[in-house]
Amino acid sequence: MKRSKTLSLRRVYPLFAVALILALVLGACAKATPAPVEPAKPVEPEAPVATEAPVEAPAVTEAPAAAKPTTVVIYTPKENEEVADYIPVASQALPDLKLDVLRLSTGDLTARLLAEKNNPQADLIWGIAVSSIMILKGEGMLEPYTPVGVEGIRASFRDPADPPEWVGIDGYVNMFCVNTIMAEEKNLPIPKSWADLLDPVYEGQIVMPDPASSGTGYMFVASVLQGMGEEAGYEYLKSLDKNMAMYTKSGSKPCKMVAAGEYAVAISHDLIAARLVADGAPIEIVVPAEGSGWEMEVNALMKGAKNPEGAKRFLDWAITDEALNLYATYFSVIAKDGFPLPQNVPQNLTDLLFPMDFKWSAENRDAVLAQWAELFTAEKKEAD
Repeated sequence: MKRSKTLSLRRVYPLFAVALILALVLGACAKATPAPVEPAKPVEPEAPVATEAPVEAPAVTEAPAAAKPTTVVIYTPKENEEVADYIPVASQALPDLKLDVLRLSTGDLTARLLAEKNNPQADLIWGIAVSSIMILKGEGMLEPYTPVGVEGIRASFRDPADPPEWVGIDGYVNMFCVNTIMAEEKNLPIPKSWADLLDPVYEGQIVMPDPASSGTGYMFVASVLQGMGEEAGYEYLKSLDKNMAMYTKSGSKPCKMVAAGEYAVAISHDLIAARLVADGAPIEIVVPAEGSGWEMEVNALMKGAKNPEGAKRFLDWAITDEALNLYATYFSVIAKDGFPLPQNVPQNLTDLLFPMDFKWSAENRDAVLAQWAELFTAEKKEAD
């Protein structure tokens, strides 16, 4: 039994020794290493400073949403081909603006603007006839603005008011388009003057724009009335109506119809005539001997514009050399010197222009169109 107890103590002693050593080691570690719970308290107030400040970044990244392109509403009577050529260039120059363009013929656009007088929808007007813009100015619908670079524009192309309410960019000119193939086939002479168009040989072979809807058409009528006097002018227009096949809504359509061989002679304008000749159409361009009626195209800022700052930036661009160079590919009259005339038009065209009184054209427009409606029936008007 004694032996047995001795053996048991020997077995227990090593285990006790090991336990004692482990206790001493753990106690030493406890003194050297702080309790993990204690440091946790100061960490919490530091967390917002160290880790949450960068988390606020998403609030900053939302700012570009406000920089999305802002819409500028542009009303224009410019031809569809022009709009297609010009707007991509303007958009590249003004990438933060969304250019929303409404295109109507001059008469229809003027009527729409007048109808919207008390609730304007357009921010600006681009390239409308000056005779129309004077009507809008008289109604108090324009906001004065001096575009950047206006000092380079000819004085005759600027509203004399300071600051101006409109600034011109180009001008279009009445011309005759004659299909040379049809003229030969039908044994028709090439008309050289307004008077020549009254020859009965042209009965049913002439087309021109309706002055009620087209600035080109009104320009021709106004030039006849100013050149001949109102009484003789209306007699001339009544005689011309006998040879007229159709009055179109668009100023460019008559020349296009002649190019397509639908009619022999058109009263139209230079920009479409030159373009069709360049495209190979069998057209001869004629500047009438009496002189060509012409109209200035101008820009203006609308009073009550929803985006006036964006509109001003477009109006600045619209008289830059970049823009004027684009206009010069279509127009024979540019508001600034130094731009070449389009091919296929007389290079001395500015010497052949009829001395238009734009103020008279504006002030008498309603009376002229009312008289026109009385004198000429609707049967020759192009259907809507």
